[in-house]
Amino acid sequence: MISHVVVTYSVKPEAIEEHLRLIAGVFEQLETEDRDDVDYQVLRLADGVSFVHVSTADTADGSNPLPQLAAFREFGADLPARVTAPPSAGAANVVGLYRR
Repeated sequence: MISHVVVTYSVKPEAIEEHLRLIAGVFEQLETEDRDDVDYQVLRLADGVSFVHVSTADTADGSNPLPQLAAFREFGADLPARVTAPPSAGAANVVGLYRR
């Protein structure tokens, strides 16, 4: 079952460097484990402090495997201290998709 989640939030300017380091750790673990059950993308918007995470999971029960990753748990551990307000997360449906 395929599921999509979009998360948006803004990070405190003084926390950007640490935030980017933690995001990089998630991608390093995904690469190391060569996961094929999740597509994950993180966008940093032009204002430099706003982020959008988009994940697509393809699992038997539709659950997202990201929260099970050690690096993702580390990323989320002190997230409230880094963000300006709680992240907004929600399910999404793909309307169109193009991949090269």
